[in-house]
Amino acid sequence: MNRKHKFAPGEIYHVYNRGVDKRDIFIDKYDVERFLLSMELFNSIKPIGSIYEQSFEKDRTVIKKQRLANFIAYCLNPNHFHFALEEIREGGISELMKRISGGYTWSFNSKYKRSGSLLQGVFKSMHVKDNDYLLHLSAYINLNDKVHQLGGETAKLVRSSWDEYTDRTDHEICKKKMVLDQFRSKSEYGKFALATLPDMINIKREAKELKDLFHE
Repeated sequence: MNRKHKFAPGEIYHVYNRGVDKRDIFIDKYDVERFLLSMELFNSIKPIGSIYEQSFEKDRTVIKKQRLANFIAYCLNPNHFHFALEEIREGGISELMKRISGGYTWSFNSKYKRSGSLLQGVFKSMHVKDNDYLLHLSAYINLNDKVHQLGGETAKLVRSSWDEYTDRTDHEICKKKMVLDQFRSKSEYGKFALATLPDMINIKREAKELKDLFHE
C-alpha cells in the first residue's frame, strides 16, 4: 500500500482498520483482552515470540523503555479499531501493526477454526498535522463507541482509553500528557470531549446518508 505520507519519529498518526467484509473481529471478552495484551507486549524493539512467552516477562519496565511507538489513545469496537500513535522509532508503527495484526489473526483463526485474512488489508493511517486535530482525534477515539451509538451486548466488547483519560483505571498504556496538559484536570478534558460528541454523531450520520444516497 502506497501511503500519502511517511511515518516520521515525533509525529502522530490516526491508525485504523476493520474486519474483512465488515465482520466482527472480537467475539467475546477474551478476544478483546488478548488484543489489548498484544498492544502492550508486542510494543517493544526486542525480538518477540508468542503472547504466552511474553506474559512471563518479569520486568515490564524494560518493555516500556524500548517501545516501537507510543499509544496516545485507542478504541476497540467489535468490528474495527482506532489508534492514535506516535512514531518514536523509524519504522516503529509499521512493525507494531504488523505484529499485532499478524499475531491476533493467527490466534483468532486458530480459536475459531477459520483461515485467511481477518482484517481488511493493510491498516489505514492519517497524519495528525496540528494540535486542534490531535485534541479532537483523542475525543473521537476515546468516545468512538458512543459515536457509533453501540449499546447492549455489543457495548460489552468495547475497550478504550477513555477510562485512562478520566482516571477510572489503574491499568494505563497510553501517553496522555501531550493532551491532558492542555486542560486543568481530567474532568475538564472529559467535559471537552463529551461536548464534541453530538457534532461527531451528526457528522457520521450525514456521511452515512450521503453514502446511501449515491448507492441508491
